[in-house]
Amino acid sequence: MTQRRETLERIADALERLAPEVLPPQDWLSAPAYAWDGEHVRPVTALDAFPLDTLRGIDELKSAFTANVERLATGAAAHDTLLWGARGMGKSALVRAAVADVQARDPKALGLIQISASALGNVPDLLVQLSEADRNFLLFVDDLGFGPEDKAKMLSVRSLLEGGVVPRPRRVRVVVTSNRRAIVQRDANETEALHERDARDDALALADRFGLTLGFHPCDRDTYLDILHAYTDPLGLEFHEDQALAWAVERGSRSGRTAFQYATELAGRAGMAI
Repeated sequence: MTQRRETLERIADALERLAPEVLPPQDWLSAPAYAWDGEHVRPVTALDAFPLDTLRGIDELKSAFTANVERLATGAAAHDTLLWGARGMGKSALVRAAVADVQARDPKALGLIQISASALGNVPDLLVQLSEADRNFLLFVDDLGFGPEDKAKMLSVRSLLEGGVVPRPRRVRVVVTSNRRAIVQRDANETEALHERDARDDALALADRFGLTLGFHPCDRDTYLDILHAYTDPLGLEFHEDQALAWAVERGSRSGRTAFQYATELAGRAGMAI
């Protein structure tokens, strides 16, 4: 009898080791932001964001986007948003800054969830969890782009925007950043196959499903220098304009990102943090 009991205990122990780990329910009020990889949620304890007034050269875009985010945070009707255009002009920075600005007034009003492009197919699993959370959420898909092989990913985004078998909670909205207005590579020509042109039409139609679409464009000389001042002035750093412009020329673009990189260089030379 003892041998039989020991055998059963060993079997039970083996089954327990094979069984998937039962994770505790996610606390959707515990962090300002989260990262979703398609299976797991990782809380982000501190949201890395610039103050809104640091983001210069995009005043009209900033005003429109922050107004929409504030509406979402209060539970009012808000749009899904596409931020598209030039690299380094503050699309992702604006998302983080707008959410952080809301959270500075009410930390629990709005949570940011970044979704990797590879996890788009599993978003329905995330929506099930969010449907039971007493919080408004902005789902953030950064730097999204579709190639010819990305039909499934494109359909996942469409389902997220339009709703599918798993309905999207009313308190959840989506923001996507992309370098292209159509979120699709523009490398086709007039002789492309019919199914390729259909795929292009699908992608263009996808972009039209965002209620708010904001375009970011390369900045001019004066705007670039103004952005640079936003980073250097609070630190008491001075710079020569011709050297700052030469830095941008070497990197092939005048942008907010280039300005921040030059400010980082100046701060480093001065032995300061930024």
